[in-house]
Amino acid sequence: MLLDRLGRPLRDLRVSVTDRCNLRCTYCMPAEVFGPDYAFLPRAELLSFEEIERLVRAFVALGVRKLRLTGGEPLLRRDLPDLIAQLCRIEGIEDIALTTNGLLLPRLAASLKAAGLQRVTVSLDSLDPDIFGRMNGRGVHPQRVLDGIEAALRAGLRVKVNTVVQRGVNDEGLRELWLALREQAVVRFIEFMDVGNHNGWNLEAVVPSGEVLARLSDDGTGAEFRPVNPSYRGEVAARYRNAEGHEVGLISSVTAPFCGDCSRARLSAVGVLYTCLFAAAGTDLRAPLRAGASNEALQALIAGVWQDRRDRYSEERGEVTRARKVEMSHIGG
Repeated sequence: MLLDRLGRPLRDLRVSVTDRCNLRCTYCMPAEVFGPDYAFLPRAELLSFEEIERLVRAFVALGVRKLRLTGGEPLLRRDLPDLIAQLCRIEGIEDIALTTNGLLLPRLAASLKAAGLQRVTVSLDSLDPDIFGRMNGRGVHPQRVLDGIEAALRAGLRVKVNTVVQRGVNDEGLRELWLALREQAVVRFIEFMDVGNHNGWNLEAVVPSGEVLARLSDDGTGAEFRPVNPSYRGEVAARYRNAEGHEVGLISSVTAPFCGDCSRARLSAVGVLYTCLFAAAGTDLRAPLRAGASNEALQALIAGVWQDRRDRYSEERGEVTRARKVEMSHIGG
């Protein structure tokens, strides 16, 4: 088993397939930074499907079992179902998922499922049209995301919903959102994090997960919820269930960091390997890949990076200041 400096295995790989997105969410790609003149990556710089497959095979040989496709918005990558079909043929992968804003799911959900995709995580931060329109930076109505969720369910995909919670922005509508979606999907509430360099993060805007749980409950205390045992080591969301069996997930990177069990590596759309969501730098895998490196050489490079890994930014947040971090739009959430 390949372990890093803190004894954490390599089990999960998140692959970004594009840095482009059709929304401008304020906590990820704010419109004032990612405007009409923003220079996105040229097509030639993106990893091809064949290059992604080859690198994924190298990661699987080193222990990766779970794969998630991200962006940007991954559904903007042309012919994405073809890539999913390629990746599904790799022996050793136990689970393939995709994170999306859901806008293109009505058109693509059926072909994604036919290609072998098993589940999707859809981002939806509010059911209030005004609040959601401001948060997504494009005035998009939440019904478009709800239509995407419905399309995914009709196609047979399992669905989770991610909601980033910001105090004074969308925190008043959390119970309404959970009640509306809990029969269709597992809803996960995410503490507002200092990802990237432009989202205006401050600690006062963080709603602790314990407060979120209280807001979801009937009596405002959270006492009706009981913790659910993790499904596997390194599960990001702490799961809770009430007496009726309704589940909610809480992702508490700020108030209850889970760095100690993090088994995730991230591959950017241009082939840079990052070992932390908050990393300042990564390791270029595209250059040796395109220079003709053997499978063994690629595996050795990846193994060396992981074995030297000691990232635990969320645990060090109060002690460490990083002038720059990789943008979330480059490596997904």
